[in-house]
Amino acid sequence: MTFRIAVSGCTGYAGGEVLRLLLQHPEVEIGSLTAKSSAGSLLGVHQPHLLPLAGVEVLDTTVENLADHDVIFLALPHGTSGEIAAQLAEASPDSLLIDLGADHRLESAAAWTAYYGGQHPGTWTYGMPELPLAGNVRQREALRTTNRIAVPGCNVTAVTFALAPGIAAGLIEPADLVAVLANGVSGAGKALKSNLLASEIHGSASPYGVGGVHRHIPEIEQNLGRSRGDGVRISFTPTLVPMARGILATCTARLVPGTDPAAIRNAWQTAYADEPFVHLLPEGQWPSTASTLGANTALVQVTFDQRAGRVVAICAIDNLVKGTAGAAVQSMNLALGLPETTGLTTIGVAP
Repeated sequence: MTFRIAVSGCTGYAGGEVLRLLLQHPEVEIGSLTAKSSAGSLLGVHQPHLLPLAGVEVLDTTVENLADHDVIFLALPHGTSGEIAAQLAEASPDSLLIDLGADHRLESAAAWTAYYGGQHPGTWTYGMPELPLAGNVRQREALRTTNRIAVPGCNVTAVTFALAPGIAAGLIEPADLVAVLANGVSGAGKALKSNLLASEIHGSASPYGVGGVHRHIPEIEQNLGRSRGDGVRISFTPTLVPMARGILATCTARLVPGTDPAAIRNAWQTAYADEPFVHLLPEGQWPSTASTLGANTALVQVTFDQRAGRVVAICAIDNLVKGTAGAAVQSMNLALGLPETTGLTTIGVAP
């Protein structure tokens, strides 16, 4: 069976990456491609690397153009997908809706209002198959039986993969977590902003969202609390660095008193032993963003800083693949009853 796919927001980075992956997917057919300001133009003007779709006209993002597809991807800015998703739920109730934006990720309406403002659009099934939950199960089981998927934030993905095994195993203190990230600028989207210009980024690194205000914080705490309950608190500082793609998350946590440090690596090995896309590297080998480019791969390493009494866990991902579009396609596969790895690769691009 071939599934017909529509992509809204096809001219942005996330929408373009979804299309790149779908063009290599053996079970899908690409249907309507939509956007707002660029409606009426050809996709090749905006995504020249997608040659098979270069001559396709970009349609307006309307319910009429998106309805009646088997799967509808919403690659829209936060605050915009909630409204059209509600309309699509009525016009195309049998479609699988996948939101790559933030509108449906959070379970707490209060957290949504505090970090995003406005009315909470509602909560969809969270699109991180590998996420450990209470009861020794993974989030992928929920994805097999849903038709509404909220794709995680890219920063959230890197931090979650770095720290979740230690939280789930009860090895690290959930209220004393620290994460500092190096982020490629594509994570900020295609919007024209002075701090994202090449002349500002080249040769420079700069923090943003400092001091507990970044919108991914409640989502990270939500994820890490899914296996161990409340009480998760994280100090989270992302940093823009001069690269187009990639996230390197360096996370630390205090070891629970009385815990044998020898148990640390075993917890991470056990957590990711059967995961096709999350890999714990051999001891002494450290993750790099370059090794994940173009691949739906998360590379993880963990060690113990004896002097500081803290676990150090590092994760590298391609923010546009495993951090966004790859997670969306992986979750789609589960919801459609396809093998989870269909159309996705762990083979990166080097140098």
